[in-house]
Amino acid sequence: MTVAPRNEPLRFRDLAEVAEAVRRDGGRLSMARRLVLEALFAADALVSAEQIAAGAHTGTAIEIASVYRNLERLEELGVVRHVHLGHGPGLYGLVGDGEREYLVCEGCGRVTAADPARLDRARAAIRADLGYEARFTHFPIHGLCDDCAPAERRR
Repeated sequence: MTVAPRNEPLRFRDLAEVAEAVRRDGGRLSMARRLVLEALFAADALVSAEQIAAGAHTGTAIEIASVYRNLERLEELGVVRHVHLGHGPGLYGLVGDGEREYLVCEGCGRVTAADPARLDRARAAIRADLGYEARFTHFPIHGLCDDCAPAERRR
């Protein structure tokens, strides 16, 4: 695991490394926290707190309030991030090997995760033209993917 400065995401490979980070910060790996982490590790995409609570990835249901408390604490530690892709609940994912920023297709709903460095030119243009330091971690970029854009152009 790579230890990052406070408020920077931790980089980790597995649940044991996350457990070590939680304990080092004075926390403990309760059964509910372990189940939340297991669900996040088992998911192949971003997941909602409701999916985690229902046991969609672990087979074990957890009280929704406990899921939210644990997700909030894990986010404070830099282990988990949440993103709002549009209408509907926030979705959660492990930071793992680094931050991700997201693009959402308004045509088909496809979500694409991108290394933040790939969006640096867009960030630089926004900074130069508008004076804003743009981030796409919490709210993604919306548009049309390569498959949907040609259909939109034909209209």
